[in-house]
Amino acid sequence: MRPLDWAVLLAALAGIVAYGLWKGRRTRDLDDFLVADRRMRWHHVALSIMATQASAITFLSTPGQGFTDGMRFVQFYLGLPVAMVVLSLTAVPIYRRLKVYTAYEYLEGRFDLKTRTLAAGLFLLQRGLSTGVSIYAPSVILSVIMGWDIRAVIFLIGGSVTLYTATGGARAVDNTNFQQFLIIMGGMLVAFFTIIWTLPADVSFVEAVSVAGKLGRLNAMDFSFDLKNQYNFWSGLVGGCFLALSYFGTDQSQVQRYLTGESVTQSRLGLLFNGLVKVPMQFFILFLGAMVFAFYQFTAPPVFFNPVEVERVRAGAQGAQFRALEEEYGAAFAEKERAARAYVGALRAGDDGAADAAALGLKSAQERADGVRAGAVELLREPGKRRPDDTNYVFLNFVIHYLPAGVVGLVFAAVFFASMSSSASALNALASTTVVDVQRRLVTGDRGERYHFLSSKLAAVFWGLFAITFAQYAGQLGSLIEAVNRLGSLFYGTILGIFLLGFYFKRVGGTAAFTGAVLGELAVLGCFFFTEIAFLWYNVVGALVVVATALAINPLVGGKAEDSRQ
Repeated sequence: MRPLDWAVLLAALAGIVAYGLWKGRRTRDLDDFLVADRRMRWHHVALSIMATQASAITFLSTPGQGFTDGMRFVQFYLGLPVAMVVLSLTAVPIYRRLKVYTAYEYLEGRFDLKTRTLAAGLFLLQRGLSTGVSIYAPSVILSVIMGWDIRAVIFLIGGSVTLYTATGGARAVDNTNFQQFLIIMGGMLVAFFTIIWTLPADVSFVEAVSVAGKLGRLNAMDFSFDLKNQYNFWSGLVGGCFLALSYFGTDQSQVQRYLTGESVTQSRLGLLFNGLVKVPMQFFILFLGAMVFAFYQFTAPPVFFNPVEVERVRAGAQGAQFRALEEEYGAAFAEKERAARAYVGALRAGDDGAADAAALGLKSAQERADGVRAGAVELLREPGKRRPDDTNYVFLNFVIHYLPAGVVGLVFAAVFFASMSSSASALNALASTTVVDVQRRLVTGDRGERYHFLSSKLAAVFWGLFAITFAQYAGQLGSLIEAVNRLGSLFYGTILGIFLLGFYFKRVGGTAAFTGAVLGELAVLGCFFFTEIAFLWYNVVGALVVVATALAINPLVGGKAEDSRQ
């Protein structure tokens, strides 16, 4: 990066950490540390919710997903608006009425201690691992750019987030999330318009979009029903709705964001705003990746976007073979560029027949280039390891090589802020659940406000170190945007099933709910290890097995009426 980029990036990072420490300086008790004294307005709640969900993975891996696989990933979010309406009507008023610190406190009053502990334990496991993935994503950037050891970079990023989270709690998290999200979206908008500006002078934006569409990168909707298809309308609407219900309704990292709202109305508005904006935002980020793809139809791309891996194979025994494939890929690109320009020329001439013929030539050239690339990628595979994936490096590579000075630093700052916002929210939630649902309830009992306030700070530090440790291995997970959602889907369906029983099935007791949850989690793990069902459906399977099992065995083990506090 150039000096101006470093100045922008370092100033932004130092500024946001200082801002978080300043905003959290008056945090003095447990209520302030965990729920910011419940005084946040709806716009802070809304942007904090969005910043928590939109990690660096969203802004680093999602454009790469759009580049490699097109727009169909947007279907993942189709069920989210429905989920926001349901949660606004059900979960928000219940949590607010009970004045809970965590979502899992509700489960003990509704069921029993073992059900509360199981749900809290599942959350701690999956959110701790997912936070490690979120910290890993921006660490890739600095390690590639600076040539630093990625382990040191992970510790640097994770340590910065842990510092202001452990110091300021929810107040620091929500205020920094608000500022970070504004800068994040500003950075992405600047990147998008810069992509359009860097297109060849003789290729318009509309023509570039048409080229991307002809090569399958605008495939936003697929209405076919196939349980093995990861992304289609039905998996997104149904599976995505179940996932969103669990994530926003039972995951403490999200629940804690709207528990900070100053009223039921403010919390509801925060959720509903997220439901309105999230799908268009994800569409835009995927479209940004599709435009990077269009740009590389007229400018030669590397055969593989991770420069570290490329240099490794070039220096190895297969270096000569790899360089030969790079030359062949260059020739394939030249053929594809000619076909793309022929297609654009036919569009400008208004010759539909010539355009159709040129489109066929373009697709054929793309297939040839893909075949050469597949051979090169196979040479990158190390013995005993999975096939390498450069999805997470596509957008990074473009930013480094083609964006102007200053803009590169801004985009990098946006990616770092995305990681910091989601990681900070997660650490705050992990600390809350550890102290409220585990330490205070199961280990020490109530030892007073000051004791648990300090314990919350130590818990944030512990989970920061846990996430940093797991982040060392996150690079083996492939596309990070898929990895983090796949990981969540292993647990969210089961947790959602428990809460559905609590909210809607008034006479199901704790033993039935606990048994259903255990069998539901076993069913999800069975799907993961022994079937090819798309991971979005894990959320549906888990929730339905929990509910069905609990309803079936409740008459046998004895149910109970709904807790009187609801």
